Amino acid sequence: MSDTALQIFTGNAHPELAQEIVDYLDISLGKAKVSKFKDGEIRLEINESVRGNNVFIVQPTCYPVNENLMELLIMIDAIRRASAKSITAVIPYYGYARQERKQKPREPISAKLVANLLTAAGADRMVTIDLHTSSIQGFFDIPVDHMPAAPLLADYYLKKNMENIVVVSPDIGGVTRARNIAARLNCGLAIIDKRRPEPNQAEIMGIIGDVKGKNVIMVDDMIDTAGTITNGANFLYEQAGAKEVYACCTHAVFTPPAVERIENSAIKEMLITNTIPLTQEERQCEKIQTVSIAPLLGRTIEYIHNKKSVSEIFE
Repeated sequence: MSDTALQIFTGNAHPELAQEIVDYLDISLGKAKVSKFKDGEIRLEINESVRGNNVFIVQPTCYPVNENLMELLIMIDAIRRASAKSITAVIPYYGYARQERKQKPREPISAKLVANLLTAAGADRMVTIDLHTSSIQGFFDIPVDHMPAAPLLADYYLKKNMENIVVVSPDIGGVTRARNIAARLNCGLAIIDKRRPEPNQAEIMGIIGDVKGKNVIMVDDMIDTAGTITNGANFLYEQAGAKEVYACCTHAVFTPPAVERIENSAIKEMLITNTIPLTQEERQCEKIQTVSIAPLLGRTIEYIHNKKSVSEIFE
């Protein structure tokens, strides 16, 4: 057990998740106020001492991405200047993760830039859930705890006692993620063969594997406009002969018309985590079910604070 005090702060990105985490750990949320000047500048007040403590800042960099990222950077800087012993940025959803490489000349590698900003601001460590690609860990010169949501998602389906299941990856890039859940469910794997002519556009070319007459679970790391996942679900149900189509993802980015597409698709149920706060529209959609990552992040924070290996959480 660490003799150093543990403190958890949050900005305006997802206070509900931060509250769930402190409730799990049975501690109080750090006293901080994040507001704005009239010109839009972010103003921060830390209203308690952090000197010599292990501080964790819970702040997904979801919409509005730039504002939430700037809040996080300012909070890290303020806590560093207030002499905290260590600062861990807990970023359940890592914004700019889709820009992790150059696909065309003169494109930025924004995921690396964000890593540099976090380190320069004074973060000593980062905790995140399901990066768009695991290689982003290498962008950091500080330790990164990359926690998987697959056990939570798989556990949800195990409790449903579903039969005749096959897990489907919506593209080649998501095969490892889908295989992980398929292994936990002890079922088969199939892959949708698609191509992307433009960003946020996808064309299905075919399917690798057998889904006919089976209950399909489509797995993705994030869903933005839901075009890929709903087109895939409709293809599996209408053309490939799937019995029922379920879908799950870690990060529900859900930019319009995502919810409308899910409502009108062949997807029977959409399972997501709460790495990103849900809008009122998403809460009202009967197809959308949520599992909380608060216990996972709470245990991760507890293990880091007490200098225990976070890999033990899944053993």
